[in-house]
Amino acid sequence: MTAVIATSALVKRYGRLRAVDGVDLDVREGDVYGFLGANGSGKTTTVRMLLGLVLPTSGDVELLGQRMPRAARRVLPRVGALIEGPAHYGHLSGRENLALLDAAGRGGSWRTRSRRVRAALEQVGLGGVGRRPVKAYSLGMRQRLGLAGALLRRPELLVLDEPTNGLDPQGITEIRELLLDLHRGGTTVFLSSHLLAEVEQLCSRVGVLDRGRLVLQDQLATLTAPTGSTVVHTPVPERVRATLDGRVTSVDGQRVVVRGADPAEVNALLVGAGIPVTALALERPTLEHVVLAAAGTTSDRVEAQR
Repeated sequence: MTAVIATSALVKRYGRLRAVDGVDLDVREGDVYGFLGANGSGKTTTVRMLLGLVLPTSGDVELLGQRMPRAARRVLPRVGALIEGPAHYGHLSGRENLALLDAAGRGGSWRTRSRRVRAALEQVGLGGVGRRPVKAYSLGMRQRLGLAGALLRRPELLVLDEPTNGLDPQGITEIRELLLDLHRGGTTVFLSSHLLAEVEQLCSRVGVLDRGRLVLQDQLATLTAPTGSTVVHTPVPERVRATLDGRVTSVDGQRVVVRGADPAEVNALLVGAGIPVTALALERPTLEHVVLAAAGTTSDRVEAQR
């Protein structure tokens, strides 16, 4: 599969601080890639280097198969980006802000530009307020407007840094559905976030950054695949331990983990022994457990919930 983002030994130093330390990103065509890390882990610095906004101290960056920042003029018109919150002219309307941005980008006739602006505003749920001055927008509305600006180019690659910042739960759901629609239409999405729940619901592939180092990179399905054990919920956990002697690996309240990847077989043994079972499922690690195992206690700032 074609690499859309590829970095090799990417480093960014600020004095003695290595903000990014030898990162090898591999984002492929068709990915919804979740770039996870605690606040201050180096995510935004990495994203800014990808887009040529910050020069790396050492290492290489390729975007859409071309070296950055050397190929920026050819590559960036094919990329939509929202980094560190959108910047807008507060006295202008959302529509006017997007019109200025579009005129500096794709160009075309006034009618064509107006149609693109209107479509982008409607995509992000701002169709009814596009004529209101941006200074009257809430933080969530400004975030939506920034995303609309990233969508003006109909990008092949969409690079987003904390795109749901400031949104209420309904807004988060709407943006999630929008990103999934864009992905189904062929857009590769690179999503930098510290919210595990957001990434778990959206992404097919994840990378985890910890203190500037990429400590994990793989398919989400692989990282959260069944462990080969079954989780049993029962009001009598000690009877499960006695019945399945040697197969119980942990007991936590009414939750019992049993070696064996066939829940039906485990259930038959327990029911046959007269043990009540309230729930049964294959054990799968959550993304939270995977991230904490890879990045250690510094990732306690990576949030499972908003």
